Amino acid sequence: MANPYVGILVNDSLYAGIPLGNTQYEAIQFYEEAGKQYEVTPCFFRIQDVHIDTMKVHAYVREELRYEQMWLELPKVIHNRAVYLDQASYQTLETWIQQGVILFNRWNRYSKLRIHEVLLKNDTIRPHLPGTYPATLKNMKIMMSAYDSLIIKPTNSSIGRGVMKMDRQLRSWQLIYPVSMKLSNKIYRTVRFRQYLPLTLRRKIQSRTYMIQQRLPLATFDGRPFDLRISAQRGATGEWGITGIVAKVASPKLFLTNVAQGGEVRSLPDILTAEYAHLNHEQVLRQITDFSLLVAQHLSTELPYLADIGLDVGITTDGFPLFIECNGKDQRYSFLEAEMQDIWKATYFNPIAYAKFLLSGCTPPL
Repeated sequence: MANPYVGILVNDSLYAGIPLGNTQYEAIQFYEEAGKQYEVTPCFFRIQDVHIDTMKVHAYVREELRYEQMWLELPKVIHNRAVYLDQASYQTLETWIQQGVILFNRWNRYSKLRIHEVLLKNDTIRPHLPGTYPATLKNMKIMMSAYDSLIIKPTNSSIGRGVMKMDRQLRSWQLIYPVSMKLSNKIYRTVRFRQYLPLTLRRKIQSRTYMIQQRLPLATFDGRPFDLRISAQRGATGEWGITGIVAKVASPKLFLTNVAQGGEVRSLPDILTAEYAHLNHEQVLRQITDFSLLVAQHLSTELPYLADIGLDVGITTDGFPLFIECNGKDQRYSFLEAEMQDIWKATYFNPIAYAKFLLSGCTPPL
């Protein structure tokens, strides 16, 4: 009997690269290796490749040494690695679900404010959250009176795009902002002001949805703040687990830790050994792991079929975890850049293992 198919829903750019062997940061060969281990066959397609009337999909499947397109029954279990933001796509995915398809990580671009509101409901998580409000003119004034350093970020952007920083000076404030929302942007400008918010800031927060947060007191490495990218995934048992942790250190020139914005990756043990030898390293790691699992478990109580996320978590100089944000489509290449190949590979194996768990008729625990 042939192995059942597991669908991998992808975006146009990745789909176009499959026959060329150029899938950018996605190492789809690991899905193939995982498929052999768990006795399933991965197939890759986009939302427009599905014909819902016939429940068929035109998908790429590995045949010998290359990928071939073929018509298949729409798989019963699909892992979403695509980003669809429009209402029409959302309705299409809901139609699949109504036809009995299990689509995990079905929606992977949640508003940062939405995530914050969900986490606020948990009494244990709440002390780990930064002060956060929607970035209105009124709320800007409230936060400026409460904190000396603030982060202003779009609620629906990723990879550090559009993030601004404000710091209290002796008798004024300083705003640092990017000149554009493009990922390729390398130019940041600085403006100082006293009473009235700069025009550029007012225009930005009135033209799209931003949130304003207390800038967290992050621990530093080599004088630069760092945070942690934590891969939290469901696996073969359906339970949440922590696949890996990698540190992201801010660029010397910028306040952002995102690798795409010039940050660099390090292993957490190396950082702790170099600058935090006085801390109990096992205890710090346990606190980070327990906290991250708690966040994943709590989010999954309100976000249906959540199974594969990347958490950004900081720590204080005492090792206390601080929540920064949740990424519904985890950028796994941080583990590759940190030369953590086994963990990088595991981030692909776990979704396939979880798909097999679901194909077996099992229900994930909360």
